[in-house]
Amino acid sequence: MIWELVAMVIAGVGAAGALLLVARIFRWKLPKWAVPATVGLAMFAFAVWNEYDWYPRVRDELPESVRIVSAPGSSAAYQPWTYAFPIVRRFVAIDLGAAIHSETAPRQFVAPVMFVERWAPIRQLPFAFDCEGGRRSDVFPGGRIEDTEWLTPGPEDDLLAAACAGG
Repeated sequence: MIWELVAMVIAGVGAAGALLLVARIFRWKLPKWAVPATVGLAMFAFAVWNEYDWYPRVRDELPESVRIVSAPGSSAAYQPWTYAFPIVRRFVAIDLGAAIHSETAPRQFVAPVMFVERWAPIRQLPFAFDCEGGRRSDVFPGGRIEDTEWLTPGPEDDLLAAACAGG
């Protein structure tokens, strides 16, 4: 977070420097408000860009074995433009590359599900999946997959669909 603040200040100073350089080259007389307004506008533009660019940056850094399950857009009253263009501030993903398959049933496995949120540490929980039976276990205590308590969420469940499509 501190580096984003530093980058925002550098964007403001850089924009002001560019304005002053252009004014000097073309011998423009700038009004007194031009430099502070440029700094503020550049810092604001950087902050908005940085918020919108967070999800694509994080998504592109994930390994190929990770599947995004859900990435809802959100809006906020203090950012009125988000009502027209929602921002993704959190998402759920499953790491199929780290899946541990059952020895007795090949379509049953345990895989880590990641809950990623901006400004928060990543939470990762193991979930058990039974693709043949269309079931999953949200709380997998460890041990044997055969001993887990299964839920049957239905065909519209995004997490089960993502797990079974690549698992």
